[in-house]
Amino acid sequence: MQLWVPGLPIARFAAAQAERAEQRGWDGIVFADSQNLAGDVYVTLALAAAATSRIAIGTGVTNPYTRHPAVTAAAIATIQELTQGRAVLGIGRGDSALAYLGLAPAPVPAFERYVERLQAYLAGEEPVAGDDETLASIDAGSLPLGQLPSRRIEWLARSALPKVPVDVVGTGPRVLEVGGRLAERVTVSVGADPARVEWALDVARRAHAAAGLDPDALSLGAYVIVVAHPQAAVAARLARPSVLSFARFSAMHGPAVGPAADADRAVLEAIAPAYDMTRHFRHREGEGPSLPPGFVERFGVVGAPDACAERLAGLAALGLERLVIVGPTAPTDPATAEAEACFVEEVAPVLRAG
Repeated sequence: MQLWVPGLPIARFAAAQAERAEQRGWDGIVFADSQNLAGDVYVTLALAAAATSRIAIGTGVTNPYTRHPAVTAAAIATIQELTQGRAVLGIGRGDSALAYLGLAPAPVPAFERYVERLQAYLAGEEPVAGDDETLASIDAGSLPLGQLPSRRIEWLARSALPKVPVDVVGTGPRVLEVGGRLAERVTVSVGADPARVEWALDVARRAHAAAGLDPDALSLGAYVIVVAHPQAAVAARLARPSVLSFARFSAMHGPAVGPAADADRAVLEAIAPAYDMTRHFRHREGEGPSLPPGFVERFGVVGAPDACAERLAGLAALGLERLVIVGPTAPTDPATAEAEACFVEEVAPVLRAG
């Protein structure tokens, strides 16, 4: 079981965060790509790469709109070169990066075409001709050239390093299916209810099998909100902002996706229309939509360290190879440091031993 952690996507803190994560035994660290809320993610990844020697480093996540697929491929392949094979490209349909441009998440067909082209570039191949989603239609054939160049990334085609794995991060079935067909990794983001996680993993697995691919070649993971603390009320308080942000993904377009009890389905469907994107992942205590008692604990893994370890072990048994552990988002709250220590010192060793 690999344990990954999200980092704060601010360049001046990147090296220290990645170095600390490596020292504390984390297997990977990811940084969000949201240009209006933080600086360039690939600068951040490069700084993290220079400060570490073991930990995997990736985007958590980028999107199919703000960069041409060749630019995305070249950027993450540069991190692959810097780290000598430790890079991972996490990608989804886009959320805050697009919302702050006045845009909705990319349509699934556009996302699928982008991933197809991205994979070709990362493999050092020439992508199949088609419209680029990020550019106006410009006919290069109108240029007065004797010979047009190939569209492949030439320096990457000569690289001896392994191809950067693509990790499709998704909540809904159509994105999970794209990941199952086209990516080396799929990481689900549906909360911590075992029934929901198992449903999401099965969607990706079925798409992978239907494409005639090796079942052992698909690596599966999950984003899970985890706050371990001896005081249950403190753990729930610290987890609530992250639960708001992640639960919203399950009903961004109306009806909640995946299995859920009627009461929880109603909560999921009420979060999105009341969500304050100007406070995205920065909600303070008491801000945002109200959540009924018990919802935070059901959607996340929240409570005493031993109980958290037991729930996470149950999720791992579903076939997960990695967990991206989303912890408290209030760095100045003294209880945050306590919760982080609880996870690293009491929960993580149990998971690794299992």
